[in-house]
Amino acid sequence: MHYKIIIGVLSLSYPFIVYWGLQNYGAALLLPLLFILLSLRWITGNQPGERKVLIFSAFALLLVVVCWGQALGLKFYPVIMNLGFLTLFAGSLFSSMTVVERLARIKEPDLSDAGIAYTRKVTVVWSVFFLINGTVAAITAVFFSNEIWVFYNGFIAYLLIGILATAEWFIRKKVRHN
Repeated sequence: MHYKIIIGVLSLSYPFIVYWGLQNYGAALLLPLLFILLSLRWITGNQPGERKVLIFSAFALLLVVVCWGQALGLKFYPVIMNLGFLTLFAGSLFSSMTVVERLARIKEPDLSDAGIAYTRKVTVVWSVFFLINGTVAAITAVFFSNEIWVFYNGFIAYLLIGILATAEWFIRKKVRHN
């Protein structure tokens, strides 16, 4: 269980590690570390959806590295993760049960029709978020300095995720109460 915490901390601090590493060592040294991190996340991940996102991320990352270089490949990791989660969430809108509904059913197995409709709306919101966040992450990776990239991907993006998750939690409580 401690290894999951370590992997989580490394994943969250990824933008800072890349920023520091690019300043001091270069992309060639950092790239293998990224693939090790992806491998560790895959090994410790217990959700099939998460594993699919990680496999997609590894292949997409290889594609970016081959086409546009190692440094951009490192900076595109947040873009690729957002694209993976966008695919997972938006793709689930075309299945019988959305990702958010599956998560909701863990706590509430007998979800009402209204609850199912609500989880579908939340899935759309998260899909739009991943689309916008991934787009901004790509723009910062390609057109802005490493400082702007790390500020957005290491701080602003996490802040936005927290705001969205908190807002959804409050809205869900209000919807359930009504």
